[in-house]
Amino acid sequence: MSSAAAGHDKSHELDGVPEGILAHHFSSLEAQNEAVRFGMWLFLATEILLFAGLFTGYAVYRFQFPEAFAEASRHLDLSLGTLNTFVLISSSFTVAMAIHFARTDRKNLAVVCLLITIACAFGFLGIKSIEYMHKFQEGALPGPYYAFKEVTAPGAPMYFTIYFLTTGLHALHVIIGMSVLIVLTFKTANGRFSSKYYTGLELGGLYWHLVDLVWIFLFPLLYLI
Repeated sequence: MSSAAAGHDKSHELDGVPEGILAHHFSSLEAQNEAVRFGMWLFLATEILLFAGLFTGYAVYRFQFPEAFAEASRHLDLSLGTLNTFVLISSSFTVAMAIHFARTDRKNLAVVCLLITIACAFGFLGIKSIEYMHKFQEGALPGPYYAFKEVTAPGAPMYFTIYFLTTGLHALHVIIGMSVLIVLTFKTANGRFSSKYYTGLELGGLYWHLVDLVWIFLFPLLYLI
């Protein structure tokens, strides 16, 4: 096939799609979408492996210090943790609805759902900062900085080390995901995503679902078990 014919095929395939979507090294938009989705799933797999390592470390130390972990977990604020769980689950729903509205060419509703998701992310971080502030005031700090007098069992400093490490890393992922969603909101408002093309928004939603999934594991491990 000549280059002119190939260019004609590409332009025909991209009818209704914003210019610059199809990279030059892909023969079709469908092939590009499959490649980027596969790449995103590989990236999410590495993120899962990262948190799986932390969960394994949690399991090892919990087995070594069961009494300290149980006692220390009772000094976390269960109400705030539950509220944060509700906030994140709600945000997963709104980001899914944003993708649905973009796919059905309802741009304004998609933007509203993305804004709600971003507001939930800010709310989650605000609630988590309140929890951190309480722990700083109590002296329930990681490792050698531990000075919490209500839990003195061996292994308590390790519990709060894992608590700050896992929740802090998760909060970092929330910030990254929130930043991605802010960019996607501007692009959605400018008509970047529609029923013709919504892969970028879909990938951002996948990342946000991972953030939610990790918290669903962290919440029972740190607050309930």
